[in-house]
Amino acid sequence: MTLSMKRIYFIPFLFLLFACQQQASSPSNDRLVLTPVDIQDVRLLDGPYQHAMIKDGQWLQALEPDRLLHRYRLYAGLEPKGEIYGGWESRGISGHSLGHYISACAMMYAATGEAVYKERVDYITSELQECQEAMATGYIGAIPGQDSVWLQVAAGDIRSQGFDLNGLWVPWYTQHKLLAGLVDAYAFAGNDAALSVARKFSDWIDTTFDGLTEEQFQEMLTCEFGGMNDILAKLYQITGDEKYLKLARRFYHQSVLDPLANQTDQLSGQHANTQIPKIVGAAKLYELKGDTKDSTIAAYFLRTVLNDHSYANGGNSEHEHFGAPRQLEHRLSESTSETCNTYNMIKLTQHVNTWEFDGQWGDYIEKALINHILASQNPETGMVCYFVPLDAGGEKTYSDPFDSFWCCVGSGWENHAKYGGLIYYEAPDQSVVIDQYIASALTLDHIRLTQKSDYPESALVRIEIKDVDEAFQSLYLRIPAWSRGHQVTLNGKPISGLLTNGYLKLDEKWAAGDEIALSLAMDLHAEELLGSDKKIAMFYGPTLLAGALPQGMEPHNYPVFLADNEGYDWIDWDAAKMSGKTQVGYPQDVVMMPFYQLYEQPYVVYLDRYNEEDWANHKEKVEAERRAQEILDTRTMDVLRIGEMQPERDHELVGENTESGEAFNRKWRHATDGWFAFQMTVDPQASNELMVTYWGGDAGNREFQVLADGQIIATQKLERNRPDEFYDEVYELPRNVTQGKQKVSIRFESLPGKTAGGVYGVRMLRAQ
Repeated sequence: MTLSMKRIYFIPFLFLLFACQQQASSPSNDRLVLTPVDIQDVRLLDGPYQHAMIKDGQWLQALEPDRLLHRYRLYAGLEPKGEIYGGWESRGISGHSLGHYISACAMMYAATGEAVYKERVDYITSELQECQEAMATGYIGAIPGQDSVWLQVAAGDIRSQGFDLNGLWVPWYTQHKLLAGLVDAYAFAGNDAALSVARKFSDWIDTTFDGLTEEQFQEMLTCEFGGMNDILAKLYQITGDEKYLKLARRFYHQSVLDPLANQTDQLSGQHANTQIPKIVGAAKLYELKGDTKDSTIAAYFLRTVLNDHSYANGGNSEHEHFGAPRQLEHRLSESTSETCNTYNMIKLTQHVNTWEFDGQWGDYIEKALINHILASQNPETGMVCYFVPLDAGGEKTYSDPFDSFWCCVGSGWENHAKYGGLIYYEAPDQSVVIDQYIASALTLDHIRLTQKSDYPESALVRIEIKDVDEAFQSLYLRIPAWSRGHQVTLNGKPISGLLTNGYLKLDEKWAAGDEIALSLAMDLHAEELLGSDKKIAMFYGPTLLAGALPQGMEPHNYPVFLADNEGYDWIDWDAAKMSGKTQVGYPQDVVMMPFYQLYEQPYVVYLDRYNEEDWANHKEKVEAERRAQEILDTRTMDVLRIGEMQPERDHELVGENTESGEAFNRKWRHATDGWFAFQMTVDPQASNELMVTYWGGDAGNREFQVLADGQIIATQKLERNRPDEFYDEVYELPRNVTQGKQKVSIRFESLPGKTAGGVYGVRMLRAQ
């Protein structure tokens, strides 16, 4: 363990040990307290994780730091040394990628020891020092319009909503990434100057916004702010400076965290990854100060998301948002499972496991690593996914190496650099916990060992002890809940241990050369989609399976599977090949294989399973719905998911006296004595139709005009038109409105004293 990493983990370890000693009479504190083993004490060995890390490293080395620094230098009044990258780096969120890049390079240095990564961390840090000195306030940033907006906010002029703070796109989110990168540069790459830059920047935050009232600060927090509470808590941990703790506490978002503290699920309709980092911050604060309100927030949120809002791959959210709990049947699309969410859920889960020492948390991390994180990377190019689609016919869309720079690009760089920090834990008595079965070598002062395995494709894990202190006693192995049993041998002879909370404790007199073999019992098993007994995801052991579909298959031909609910002999499974063909598919069968290995090919993850009688009753309806959706998708040129932050921003939504909300598990927007407008793509060579979704039960003074580029195309009145159901109205756009144009402005404007909407969905269609 290097000095820098001792500095960052030392305080919570002592705090938790002290807390455990002080409260030993409480049953909740009888469990062992754990500390994750540092990345630099682990080296990955041959296997899918090492391959993913190598591909990630190739990408990191191909990027040019000066291009990521472009706007940092420009806005500091210095000459940029490289042309700005495209994608999100050329937009209002520029600068976020640099923070992730520093973190990924610092972690990669810790994970490999390769000097090229430290050189990049050191170079970027020196450049940021120069920018900070040029700005002369402690501030550094790359956000267009930042100076004037921070002045407005500091003065109490705050106009905040989901992704927008006084016209800036999530500025605190971006600055959190930068601060996190600087702290990681200090922690993983030993760069003391990075800590100095981070402190000066945080001092600027403290001084600049100290005058805001609590009400004003909470209004500011309405705009996504990443994990500002988390990173400020880490600065307090490193420095011991109480002002950073106080500032971390100010980034407590009451409207989101108070319900969680009261163990109430109000997540439906919330932007998922806006919330998860806040909860990670609460977990960190609990570790530092021991306030059980913080641990309640973290543990309740974690259990709620995993049990009530998650998919089979360990991911969550559809179109970036949580929905109603345990109702995912109609939330399968091309935009399920944002990868940033799982990046943060793994962080949170690791925090909670250090307090609870429960195998269910290692089980989740395993599921998420194999079936989302590995699955999100193209194994040939190293490119990553924003979303990992789980709908039938889904296909992964990967980033461009130099022209995407989405949020999930930055977190993706980190995902594949930090595997080493997720494999092992240490207990206060120096026991070692093997939590993830990833081929690797562990080097600690009191033990050196290697894991070698083809896991998850093989159920056998071999652990060889290379060197060990005589006093070393306990080794813990996680026994996954999916395993039907297990066997352990030491040097070829069976041994037993105590199985508690999903961990098998082995107490032996260990010696160099000892070899432990763990055999788990893998088999086929299914997981139902939350809210549906007809859709199942198949697993072999921990590995999610998917059926490969041919390119160009039309949706009405996606197979269903005619099987009873008992057993899975309808898949001709070959464990040695990790694949098997279904035997009961209609109209055709598919070959099932590990989801993480599928790329550049459409697939089906959730299988529609019916018995013969059910299918006879549902066949006509299912096929009609599929064909109708297929026709609608073919006609659709543009879709606005109304009420959702990023889609509205992408469609340049503006308005007056307008608000959004959620009802009947769908987002809406309306305007009372006001209007809202947005841009929609059209076909200048065709007749275009605007399809608008309304709730048929809406009534009460809802009368408005619908305009296209200023021309009235409809006057609409909502007065319980179709009670208790959603329905669509289709408005024809005059050809003179769309001719020669790629986009038009669609405007909903209330009649005087009335309300426009609610609008629940908008599509632009080619006329039939």
